[in-house]
Amino acid sequence: MAPLKGLILSGGKGTRLRPITHTSAKQLVPVANRPVLFYGIEAMADAGIEEIGIIIAPETGPEIQEVAGDGSRFGVKITYITQDQPAGLAHAVLTAEPFLGESSFVMYLGDNLLQGGIRELVTAFQANDPDALILLTPVDDPENFGVAELGEDGGVVRLAEKPKEPKTNLALVGVYMFTAGIHDAARAIEPSPRGELEITDAIQHLVDTGKRVEPHVVRGWWKDTGRLADMLEANRLILDVIETRVDGELTESQVDGRVIVEAGATLLRATVRGPAVIGAGTHLEDCYVGPYSAIGENCVVQDAEVEHSILLAGAEVRGLDGRMESSLLGRDVKITRSKRQPRAYRFMVGDTSEIEIL
Repeated sequence: MAPLKGLILSGGKGTRLRPITHTSAKQLVPVANRPVLFYGIEAMADAGIEEIGIIIAPETGPEIQEVAGDGSRFGVKITYITQDQPAGLAHAVLTAEPFLGESSFVMYLGDNLLQGGIRELVTAFQANDPDALILLTPVDDPENFGVAELGEDGGVVRLAEKPKEPKTNLALVGVYMFTAGIHDAARAIEPSPRGELEITDAIQHLVDTGKRVEPHVVRGWWKDTGRLADMLEANRLILDVIETRVDGELTESQVDGRVIVEAGATLLRATVRGPAVIGAGTHLEDCYVGPYSAIGENCVVQDAEVEHSILLAGAEVRGLDGRMESSLLGRDVKITRSKRQPRAYRFMVGDTSEIEIL
């Protein structure tokens, strides 16, 4: 069998993560201090896929190309494919057809995380040789996902995109495996009511024309990192499996549990309780960083407490009386407390930000 190719979709606008995604692609928001996109690339590389196409949008594509590069650091070759408009996942497949050619391929949504990677799934796809293999997982809110109905023999019989009255709770995970026949299926369908060529409709066309579509129910966790709560949970899940590594400089400081302190980080009278990761060039002073925190590069936490939070590169938290928790701070964000009287709150906040004062 010819080698599989990979297709990663990274063209979405990330509206649910604004204001972070006003200035950065959502696939580059870090989980455990690494862009979400990297986990998908590495999963494909681990499964033996050597050629990967990444769908990008005109607005965020240059940033993604700069960060991910040509793929050599991952041991793969990356080709970038511009999708002029967000017209659906099936439209993305058609956009990538010149790159994919007649190859079978794995399609992976660039803001998804899947425990255990895809090596086992690629092996099953190559061994069973179906026309498509789709990943499913039980969810509590299937009306927000593409949903699959299975027949008595366990095969896929029907799919629906965000149905108002779901027939099952089996949602499509953002990983699919296709033969080249998916291109004709994508050409055969019409845009949905929201004006997009839905991948669920293309897969349904395969089913309706007698093609074999196999389901695979995910055993481990899967996260769509499109919202703050999902980002924080994905961060927690990744940090849960890190191993301690302290390469930075500790002075009168304490590190407990599984903690990574990157080279160039400095800790002065600081306590870090893992699992947590402290990025290169970051300075912690007279502070506490609690479990499930990912502090990016060149950050500062001083006279403050931070827990269960993600700080992007260059963020600063200084002089807080209480503990900051369950937060996501964008690049170069500064949170400080002035000692001047009278005491008051003063903010400069971007569009669609959220602030909760407890």
